[in-house]
Amino acid sequence: MSAPITPDPTDTPAVALGPTALVLGAIAAPGVWPGLMFAVMPWSWLAGALAVTFGLAGIHYARRGIGRMWPAVTGTVLGTLGLAGFFVLMAAFSG
Repeated sequence: MSAPITPDPTDTPAVALGPTALVLGAIAAPGVWPGLMFAVMPWSWLAGALAVTFGLAGIHYARRGIGRMWPAVTGTVLGTLGLAGFFVLMAAFSG
């Protein structure tokens, strides 16, 4: 007997949005601390922006039952922190 070919809601690529946002947010978050800000600045703004984008999409799909909510929310928050650290640094240098 062959395997069923009907799609399962957990088989979509949207399931990976939350964990991807969490990993990117963890890469972006050290940009908040002054000691690490210059070391991670090239990755902080890019990873933060992608974490926010993927996290919001992950929240959208998690509310519909596809994927989990906690990694999407955590990745979005960490990405926002990373972006905020980058923008604070740029504001400090421009002023």
